[in-house]
Amino acid sequence: MKRLATVTLATAFLGACATAPGPSGSGTPSHNGAPGSDRYSMAQDTPPKERRDVSQLPEPIPKNEPRSRYGNPRTYSVWGKSYEVLPSAEGYIAEGQASWYGQKFHGHRTSSGESFDMYQFTAAHRSLPLPTYVRVTNLDNGKSLVVRVNDRGPFHEDRIIDLSWAAAVRLGIEQQGTGHVRVEALTSNKPGDAPSSTVPTAVRAAVDSPPPNTPGQLYLQAGAFRDRASAQRMQQELQNRLGVQTRIREGDDLFRVWIGPYQDDQARQLARQSVAEAGFERPLPVTP
Repeated sequence: MKRLATVTLATAFLGACATAPGPSGSGTPSHNGAPGSDRYSMAQDTPPKERRDVSQLPEPIPKNEPRSRYGNPRTYSVWGKSYEVLPSAEGYIAEGQASWYGQKFHGHRTSSGESFDMYQFTAAHRSLPLPTYVRVTNLDNGKSLVVRVNDRGPFHEDRIIDLSWAAAVRLGIEQQGTGHVRVEALTSNKPGDAPSSTVPTAVRAAVDSPPPNTPGQLYLQAGAFRDRASAQRMQQELQNRLGVQTRIREGDDLFRVWIGPYQDDQARQLARQSVAEAGFERPLPVTP
């Protein structure tokens, strides 16, 4: 169901290594020869040998923390693909698939430089600043948990977050390996904490959360936001940098930024690649 791979990220990480969880065809995470994977003694990830009761483990308390010295470059590359670290976690919300990682990575260094502890409520994310506190809700069973994001990953499009083993157990995701979740940032950066960026400073959130369907038209969803002003900033940035046709769709308490419409899927896929290459998160195809 998932694959975990270790990658050594760019020099901006100052030597820190990131666990990079993702999907595979098995019920446990694996590496498949990613850079740096030979530093682990286990070929396949597993639940802990010593299972602990995490039902009474207290959730992390969200607080403002300085950014980690490691794991927060403006951009980084994994397996030939570039990613951008968001300048702020404020307002971030997304829905998608979560997976988990455990025994294989326990005690090893995360992207933030901290030691990975599978018995704590932590997680890996591709673009949120390290550290960030988020609330993860399992949309299949309603269970919810606060976790602290201190690692990078997963690096496959069908995952938006990788949870520690303890978090996966608490949310009821361990047995099936993955789960449909909502991720909401709980912390925000104080003014001046965020680095400068040519990408919109408003958080580009919920790209994995599908919008209402519009029959007969093909769109890309570039982002979704809690407030219209943030959506308008992204809309303007897309128009200024790419000259694309955009619109804002309001629904389910979110303002979604759509690109299009496109007459066929080939044109839409080409546009999707262009948006990603311009430094934005890869938009979500909206199929009628």
